[in-house]
Amino acid sequence: MRVRRFLHYVPRSPRGIRRLVSELSFGVRLVFARWGYSKVVIAVSPSLFSTGLAALRLWITPRPPNLIVWVQDIYTLGLAETGEGGGLAGAVTRWVETHTLRAADRVVVIHQRFADYVSNELRVDGEKVVVIRNWAHLSDTEPLSPTAARFILGWPADVTLAVHTGNMGVKQGLENIIDAARIADERGVPVHFMLVGDGGERQRLTDSARGIARVTFVDSLSEADYHLALGAADVLLVNEKPGISEMAVPSKLTSYFHAGRPVIAATDLDGITASEVVSAGAGVVVPAGEPASLLNAIVAMSADGEAALELGRNGRRYRNAVLGEQAAIEQWNTLLAEVGGQIGEG
Repeated sequence: MRVRRFLHYVPRSPRGIRRLVSELSFGVRLVFARWGYSKVVIAVSPSLFSTGLAALRLWITPRPPNLIVWVQDIYTLGLAETGEGGGLAGAVTRWVETHTLRAADRVVVIHQRFADYVSNELRVDGEKVVVIRNWAHLSDTEPLSPTAARFILGWPADVTLAVHTGNMGVKQGLENIIDAARIADERGVPVHFMLVGDGGERQRLTDSARGIARVTFVDSLSEADYHLALGAADVLLVNEKPGISEMAVPSKLTSYFHAGRPVIAATDLDGITASEVVSAGAGVVVPAGEPASLLNAIVAMSADGEAALELGRNGRRYRNAVLGEQAAIEQWNTLLAEVGGQIGEG
């Protein structure tokens, strides 16, 4: 596969206007690039505004290839749920997202709830919307024992290790984990939190965690070390800001289920993340923004080793049955053959 890279503006903190400029700068480079011949163009959202410009380029192109938009996050929902998209910004984003998705020949979403929202709220033709689940990208190997993984990484060996991986942004609401670590300090509870990754909120979180002994920040890891990090955990954490319920399915869940470790999700009890954890039978859900509840769930999980093992096994089974790579690739192959064969039929 040939990969072409386009230089564009990359902000240190990709939020608000900086993120918009980043997406637009990439999109403009796409508009004026030579694309060559293809039957199908696949554009991924995020980034929505780059995808919108790609759709515009196709719209003004004579006999253009067909367009598939692959939706990982829904911007309109995200702005509403994070409280960052009031007024004009929210209205403009909704307009761009609606018209970009309507312009596509197919819209691929990663969950049925996304499909319902795109069809019912953004008024995209339901016949154009296809659900293809994200798949686990880790190699299909048995996870290491926590003891071995911790030894290799140099992580604490004599505590309950609660590991959160991935982006440290607004929607993750990771101050909840910082507060849980603070409570663990105050109570003398043998729980240690590992926050793995980076993002726009990391510096603020690091500042707020000063003086707290039971939390450690870890830079983004290689794939091999990421696999070790999951294996080192007693519990794997998903955390979302209160009010976040439908905007995204955390991609980390596929890797978490693959790891065979129990999951604790601090999130909206009726939201998409909670439904995924419950459907998998892979963990427990506690309310978002309640650090004491999160800590209590971790302590309870560590005290019931049999239940933790069963939840981990359930996650592996769900990953194999629902989030398998082969099934998703077959769906994509079928879709590409169908959409690619429609050139000139309209």
